Amino acid sequence: MPEHLRLNPRMAEITIEAYCGGLFQTNGYLVSIDGKSWLFDAPDGVADWLSENGKSVDGLILTHQHHDHVIGAGALLSAFDCPVWAHSEPSEELTMAKRLEQMMGIPCELDPYRVDHLLEGKTELSFGELDLEILHVPGHSPDSICFSFRGVPVLVGGDVLFQGGIGRTDFPHGDHDLLLSGIREKLWPLPEETQVLPGHGDPTTIGVEKATNPFLQ
Repeated sequence: MPEHLRLNPRMAEITIEAYCGGLFQTNGYLVSIDGKSWLFDAPDGVADWLSENGKSVDGLILTHQHHDHVIGAGALLSAFDCPVWAHSEPSEELTMAKRLEQMMGIPCELDPYRVDHLLEGKTELSFGELDLEILHVPGHSPDSICFSFRGVPVLVGGDVLFQGGIGRTDFPHGDHDLLLSGIREKLWPLPEETQVLPGHGDPTTIGVEKATNPFLQ
């Protein structure tokens, strides 16, 4: 995973740190540049990890709102009271907490959280020297969005594309064909060296997945 990158030789250094937590080993990424930090997704336990490591958060950015990606959002907001960006307003339809309880037979509690800034219909997000292109790629979840970093070959991909896999599409509102077409139309045009930071598992690159991903050959 990229840890220290420069947007270009004349701009600030960007640091990316990964956290993995919860029952489904969900990844969150803390992106820091020019003294500010943004967290992509909120797995279980991420607020404690941040506090234990002396980190602060200036904003939470959600790739989608499935339970495992937002379970830590309530605790994060209690600890840091930062603004939240997401494609859509929070809803049971998106978090699927009740459905997960039925599937697993165990309680799947979810602390309340808010979304301050909606990204539906938007194509970019800028935080000073951190410029992001927003790529809406539904199919795993209706609100799934990826964030491509302008100036460095990095993509925070959520549960859209994995190393050798794709997001599962057997949930309500899942659409296998829509997910595949979105990956081909929106992710494949990115530079092949682009490092994909997925919601689960290890990083990969666009080039490797274009050449080897069995779902997309």
